[in-house]
Amino acid sequence: MVDRQGLILDVRHNRGGNIDSWILEKLLRKAWFYWQPRLGQPYWNMQDAFRGHLVVLCDEYTASDGEAFAEGFRRLGLGKLIGTRTWGGEIWLSSSNILVDRGIASAAETGVYGPEGAWLIEGHGVEPDLIVDNLPHATFGGADAQLDAAIAHLKALIAKDPRPVPKAPAYPDMRWPK
Repeated sequence: MVDRQGLILDVRHNRGGNIDSWILEKLLRKAWFYWQPRLGQPYWNMQDAFRGHLVVLCDEYTASDGEAFAEGFRRLGLGKLIGTRTWGGEIWLSSSNILVDRGIASAAETGVYGPEGAWLIEGHGVEPDLIVDNLPHATFGGADAQLDAAIAHLKALIAKDPRPVPKAPAYPDMRWPK
């Protein structure tokens, strides 16, 4: 996967969890030098760092951690969001409210805000950079306009800015001086 020119991350219908920062951390890794073995192709440090173009698919069923991932993906400058506005529920829940019968009452307790001092996501959702709706009849027939738009977007990016592994320089002359 890491040697591809483009990658689509699909968080549509993601109902939540708590792994957005783990995935974003991996996507932020950047290759900064390359190894050239005597035989074979070069490969890069930051093993498994993805060097190609990225896009995220989101929709109205993307919620909670899926929304955190989508917003973080955009704010960290990793690529574009394609689809429809997300659900809009980003106040994190807690399961610390234990009831007398040992049941749990989940309560919304932790809101999120950005460094600019504005509350994020809750009550509105995350707006995609490119709005593409999957219409019901077409979707029923097997079409996926959002995926098609993501593929077209990546193809255009790859054509404009391909990401080949840089060619290794000539080996230095290490002979003993005469």
